[in-house]
Amino acid sequence: MLSIERYQRILAELEKQKVIKVSALSKQLKVTEKTIRIDLETLESRGLLTRIHGGAMLVESEERLLPIEERQSGQNEVKQAIAKRAEQLIVPGETILMDGGSTTVEIAKLLGDKEVTVITNDLNIAHVLQAKPKVQLLVPGGERIANSSSLFGTQATQFLQKLHVNRVFFGATGVSVEQGLSVFTSLHADWKKQIVECAEVVTLVADSSKFGKIALIQFANMDQVDIIVTDDRLDKIYKRQLKERNIQVLLA
Repeated sequence: MLSIERYQRILAELEKQKVIKVSALSKQLKVTEKTIRIDLETLESRGLLTRIHGGAMLVESEERLLPIEERQSGQNEVKQAIAKRAEQLIVPGETILMDGGSTTVEIAKLLGDKEVTVITNDLNIAHVLQAKPKVQLLVPGGERIANSSSLFGTQATQFLQKLHVNRVFFGATGVSVEQGLSVFTSLHADWKKQIVECAEVVTLVADSSKFGKIALIQFANMDQVDIIVTDDRLDKIYKRQLKERNIQVLLA
């Protein structure tokens, strides 16, 4: 098993259990306890967990990246404001690719008055849009993985290779001006890497708490982004850095 695969398994277990033991991980992943301890050191150095005697626990901080569901639930009003600002960018007649995520679901809820084509691999977004007659909905095939609401697979990948859209809306777990955009799983990273390459306008929707964070796997450089829609709590340092890179920043 590659180290990146172990990291993903360790973080997934940590998100479920809140506290994990070296001995249990060693048996589960079929590697030595020494290997697990090295893995935990690496993940701690990235701010993804805190090591304790015999194991690790979630980072005790409001700025932590895990658990994702708990972190996202407290940002609903912010995400709705970001979605409202992002929806204003959409021009009637456009073909839009919408990545899965809580903010993009909020964008989908606002659609309906403009005639647009929406392509998405996310079942939640598809459910929101299926009853809106002015929205032409396309969902590439694939398989639902674990608890994800998104579809992945060979069919979806092949579909993206032939796709060109006017605009893509997507999110990220970590947003770093220097180290780019990142997520926790290789499956999501591979998908996001492809979608940012098939759009005329690449639009990141992310609340300010994501900035300065780095998750496990990078999928894009910041220079690949055209527009960032975020909330008005974004630190002025990031605003300046993004302006220097000619990235348009819209505050909700």
